Amino acid sequence: MFPDSGHGKGSEASTSTAGLSQSCCQFEFDEILLATNNFKESLVVGKGGFGKVYKGNIRIETTHVDVAIKRLDSISNQEATEFWAEVEMLSKLRHAHLVSLIGYCNYEKEMILVYEYMPHGTLENLLYQLHTPLSWVERLKICIGAARGLDYLHTGTGIEVGVIHRDVKSSNILIHESWAAKISDFGLARIGPINQASTYVNTLVKGTFGYIDPNYFATGKLTRKSDVYAFGVVLFEVLCQKRPSDRSFECGLVTWIQESIKEGNLKQIVYSGIRDEISLKCLKGFARIAERCFDYHPNHRPTMTEVVFSLESLLAQSVLFSQQKTNNWSLPPPKKIFGRIFDVIPFSSLDKSLGTTIFSLSITAKELTFLEDDNLFLGLEKVGRGGCGEVVKAHIRGGMIKTIAIKKIIQPPKDTAQLMEEDTYLLHKKMRQIQAEIKTVGLIRHRNIVPLLAHVSRPNCHYLIYKFMTNGSLQDILQQGRDGGELDWLARYKIAIGVATGLEYLHMNHTPRIVHRDLKPANVLLDDDMEARIADFGLAKSIPDAETHMTSSNVAGALGYIAPEYHQTMKFTEKCDIYSFGMILGVLVVGKLPSDEFFQHTLKVSLVKWMRKVMTSDDPKEAIDPSLLGNGYQEQMLLVLKIACFCTLDNPKERPNSKDCRIMLSQIQH
Repeated sequence: MFPDSGHGKGSEASTSTAGLSQSCCQFEFDEILLATNNFKESLVVGKGGFGKVYKGNIRIETTHVDVAIKRLDSISNQEATEFWAEVEMLSKLRHAHLVSLIGYCNYEKEMILVYEYMPHGTLENLLYQLHTPLSWVERLKICIGAARGLDYLHTGTGIEVGVIHRDVKSSNILIHESWAAKISDFGLARIGPINQASTYVNTLVKGTFGYIDPNYFATGKLTRKSDVYAFGVVLFEVLCQKRPSDRSFECGLVTWIQESIKEGNLKQIVYSGIRDEISLKCLKGFARIAERCFDYHPNHRPTMTEVVFSLESLLAQSVLFSQQKTNNWSLPPPKKIFGRIFDVIPFSSLDKSLGTTIFSLSITAKELTFLEDDNLFLGLEKVGRGGCGEVVKAHIRGGMIKTIAIKKIIQPPKDTAQLMEEDTYLLHKKMRQIQAEIKTVGLIRHRNIVPLLAHVSRPNCHYLIYKFMTNGSLQDILQQGRDGGELDWLARYKIAIGVATGLEYLHMNHTPRIVHRDLKPANVLLDDDMEARIADFGLAKSIPDAETHMTSSNVAGALGYIAPEYHQTMKFTEKCDIYSFGMILGVLVVGKLPSDEFFQHTLKVSLVKWMRKVMTSDDPKEAIDPSLLGNGYQEQMLLVLKIACFCTLDNPKERPNSKDCRIMLSQIQH
C-alpha cells in the first residue's frame, strides 16, 4: 500500500508515503534493534496473535522516550494490509483517549509499530493477571475514558470520517500512567461516513469471540453499533471481573448477565471486591446502559455519545456515595441564598482547600490556583459580559484544555441591610442564576453544550470555568462577520443542526427534562470547528417527568425570542425553547436579528410575522440573506425557513419537538 521511503534517526515519513501524517516517524531497523536491545526477551510486555510487544527507549529528535514496540511475527498479505491500515489510521487520529502512534518500521520482512508507552498495561491484565485493586470509581473513570475514545472515532470529531474499531475488548484498552484509558490496536478498523447511524460496511466477520456483535456475525453488516455491543461486554467485565470466555458460563457472559438481571440477581453479579462501593441506584443505572448495548437490533442500542453521558452521570453519583460512606455525612438542608448555596449541590470532585469543584477530567484544581490573586484576574483579557458578571479569557498549562473562559460573580455581603432594595434584588437574582447554572450544566457533557469545567469559590466571589469557544457567539459573527467575512450557508446549516441536537438532548435524553428559557444567537457559541454549543444556563429550569409544564413568577428570556404563551400565562414547556429555536433558524436564513432596525422601524412588524408573509408570497427568496443568494442552496434555505415558521406557530401543541426539528433539518441535506 505504501512504498518504503524516508530514512534517518527518527525521521518523519516521506511525503511520498501517501496518506501518512507528517507527525508519524519512520524508523530504521537499526534504531528498533537498539531500542529493544536486539529484541531482548526480558523487555516483552505483551503478546498476541500478531506477535510480541517490547518496552523500548528510542531517540526522537534530541530526546529519548519510552515506547511500546509491536513486532509482527510473520508477514502474510492480510497481515501486511492490517499493518498499513493501522499506520494510516493512527497517523491521522489524535485524541487523549486513543493510544498515539509515534512511528513505524518497514524493513524487508519486518513490520513494526512504535506507540507511546502505557506503564499500567491493559485493562485485561489489571483485572485478571495483576489483580490490581481497582475501586468502583476508578473502574468507572476507565470506562468513561474508553467510551470517550470510541465516541471520538464514531462521530468524526476533528476528522473527516467516522471509524469503526471492530475489535473493542479489555485487552485493547490500555492504561496511561495517569490512569487514563486509551483505545489501541486499529488493525481491523474500518472507515465509514459520519452522521449516518444506519450506514453499514459489508466485511468478512472479524474480531474476538465473546465481543463480536451477533447481528454483525449473522449478516456481515458492520456498523458503529457493533462497537457499542463489544463495549457493553467490556462494561460488564469491569463490573463482574469475569472474562467473556469464563468456563463457568454455559452460554457466555452476555446470556449469564441477561438471565441474572431477569431473575433479580443484579447485586450478585458484581465483583465481591467492589460490591459495597456501589449504591443500588448506581448499579441499576450502570446495568441499564450496559444491557442496552446488547440489544440484538443495532438501531435499539445507544450511541457512544449516550453511553458517555450516562457513565459520567453515574460517576458523579458514585463519588457522592463514596464521600457519604467515607465521611459519614449527609447533604445539609437547603440554605438561604446568601449562605453557602453551593454546599447543597452534589459535585463530582471537591478540593476543600481551594474551594474548587471540578466537573471535568479535562482540568485540575492545581491549574486554577492563580485565581487566589484577584489582581491576576483583572489583568486577563475580557471577552464578554453577561447578566451574572464579566467573562475573561485565560491560558493554562498542562491538562487537555489549554484555553478557558472564566465568569466572575461577586459574592453578596452577608449583611444586606446596607443595600438598596433594587441592589438586593439584583444580587439575589445573580446568585439564583449561578446556582441554576451549576445544578443544570455541571454534570452535562454533550458536544453541542458548552461544558462547565469547574467552580472556584473565593471569600468574596465565585468563578465559573468553561472551555473557551474560539469563534465567539453566533450573534457576534452575524453582526460583525468572522475575520471580516460572511458566514456561508453550509456553516449556518451546521449550526442549526448542532443547536437542534443539543436541544434534543436537553428535552428528550436528559432526566429530568431541561428547558433553557434563554435560547438566542448570543447564547449559541462556536468552537474551533464552528460546531454550535448552547451556553448560559442561568435561567434554565428542570421539568419533572410527571409534569407537563412549570409556572414561573416572572417571564425570563430575551425579547423577540420569548414564546407568546409563556408571556401570557407564565407557564413554560419545552415548546418555549422550540419557539426560540425557530427564531434562531429565521435569523440564520434572513441574516437579521429580531431587534434589527429593519423590523423595528422600517417595516414595524415582527420577524415572525414577516417570515410568514414572505413565505406565502410569490417571491419567497426575498427572505434570504442577500449575501447567501446565488450559492446553489436556495431550496435548502427556504425549507429551513419553513421549519422556522413551523417552530414559531402560535399554538405550542402544533410546534414540532426537538427531535423532529433535528430530523427535518437532517433530511434537508439529502
